[in-house]
Amino acid sequence: MTPDIEKLTKTASQVRRDILRMVHACQSGHPGGSLGCADYMVALYFHTLKHNTEFNMDGQGEDLFFLSNGHISPLWYSVLARAGYFEVSELATFRKINTRLQGHPTTHENLPGIRVASGSLGQGMSVAIGAALAKKLNDDNRLVFSLHGDGEIQEGQIWESAMYASHNKVDNLISAIDVNGQQIDGPTDAVLSLGSLRAKWEAFGWEVLEMSGNDMADVVRVFDLAISKTFKGKPIMILMQTMMGNGVDFMMHTHKWHGAAPNDEQLANALGQLEETLGDY
Repeated sequence: MTPDIEKLTKTASQVRRDILRMVHACQSGHPGGSLGCADYMVALYFHTLKHNTEFNMDGQGEDLFFLSNGHISPLWYSVLARAGYFEVSELATFRKINTRLQGHPTTHENLPGIRVASGSLGQGMSVAIGAALAKKLNDDNRLVFSLHGDGEIQEGQIWESAMYASHNKVDNLISAIDVNGQQIDGPTDAVLSLGSLRAKWEAFGWEVLEMSGNDMADVVRVFDLAISKTFKGKPIMILMQTMMGNGVDFMMHTHKWHGAAPNDEQLANALGQLEETLGDY
């Protein structure tokens, strides 16, 4: 199916509005990375992923997605709602008492679309690999996708998973890293330099692709390319260059909006930069 880049871009604009309003309403959450990854997540759910909004935990016969950097939950919740997993109006309950939309995704609230709790960084790749191997054992030829933060790659468990996946030829897995160069304590280069991620992942035996994560056409192109490289003996890693806070000028080029909520004036400013395309909740 030919992607409608304009429609996907408009959906991403609405998702960014959702993110800002959700975080503002409870004065808590992580807008920076959520805004930066909006194009990835919209392209994934509205173009690439073969999924069923009639949710079941097993996910047999459909693609699966696992969010490892669970702090960007407002993005995921917005996309799930806009895709039809639950009512868009429920976004207004983000981080409220007894909500299903917890600050980090969890499973005991039975929110459709969530298959594993996440937010303890470094664990999501192990889960995704397990799900990919289960699909192989079940003769299920659908794919598994996972998303990670670049600061998360400082966790040792990631590299254990990387070795395991290549050794066991987990070639139905497409992982991505949000390479925005920022984490909660500052630039990644200052906190703990990551060096060449391409060189590292290739050395660990993965097929490595690169993506301009805030260019919807390139996101779609690289997703399609990644799918063409599955089932050829190697897991796939997409290095996705993004701008934290993308779409809102005063949130870009800094780590300060990793986990900070806008005030009323800042929210109005931010929303003024983003087109309302699907209707605010």
